[in-house]
Amino acid sequence: MVTHVRHAIAVVCALGCLCSCKNDPVGSAAADALAGRDSIISANHSAARVETIPEEWIVKAKSDLRIAYGHTSHGSQLVTGMQGLVTSRGQLYAFNSTGSGGALQLRDTPFSGASDLGNPDRIAWEAATRTYLNAHPEINVVIWSWCGQVSSATESDINTYLTLMSGLERDYPSVSFVYMTGHLDGTGTSGNLHRRNEQIRAYVRVNKKILFDFADIESYDPDGQFFADKHANDNCDYDSDANGTLDRNWASDWQAAHPGEWYDCSAAHSQPLNGNLKAYAAWWLWTRIAGWDGK
Repeated sequence: MVTHVRHAIAVVCALGCLCSCKNDPVGSAAADALAGRDSIISANHSAARVETIPEEWIVKAKSDLRIAYGHTSHGSQLVTGMQGLVTSRGQLYAFNSTGSGGALQLRDTPFSGASDLGNPDRIAWEAATRTYLNAHPEINVVIWSWCGQVSSATESDINTYLTLMSGLERDYPSVSFVYMTGHLDGTGTSGNLHRRNEQIRAYVRVNKKILFDFADIESYDPDGQFFADKHANDNCDYDSDANGTLDRNWASDWQAAHPGEWYDCSAAHSQPLNGNLKAYAAWWLWTRIAGWDGK
């Protein structure tokens, strides 16, 4: 594993070198559709609109993608939300670990040797990914989530993450690797979490990568109202009157005001609506990777 890390860091000792690269491979089940894209695929709050996704692209994603997803409790919000979506809206959104019955193939926490992007450390996930892909060459999408480690990350820590991801993309060009931001922690738009998430977003934007923007999704309610500048946290609590106290919850408020427009699910550390939005954005992401242009 040390060899992999040293090799990746030697190849990319400065992110500026990556930013100038024009031949960064983008692999996926729909490689031809994605290879020439001129913009990033960013599953953010604007993508959390499952009703905008054409059904034929949901079917295509289920047919084409074989996803491996590594996460701990915060990352489970995607899966919990997706499970609730099946219950709420039916088998069109079905998924399982094998793809049987026409479902999307999503292997939940299949990796050995690492739990998420920061557990047991900030590099173990990379070796775990290589080991798994070498044993399972059929996988064509890899996605890992953070728990709370972006909150304490340094700029160098995030550079290491980006470097390791770039090395995986280089060595496994037929796989789409999904980058991710860290969940909100109540420190607002001036906190370290926001700066580190912006570092990830800037790299993804310049290099036209694929991003699941976890933090951005939980920064907005479905009506587009922004809460990250009000010190919103992962539970959707926020400071409504700028007095330093988290006294409201935007998800609970929206749920109360929109009965029948959301479904119940046990989103870890958060509210059901947050799980809903993560599921909607996840399906948007799967269909974009499968080749949908998002229009």
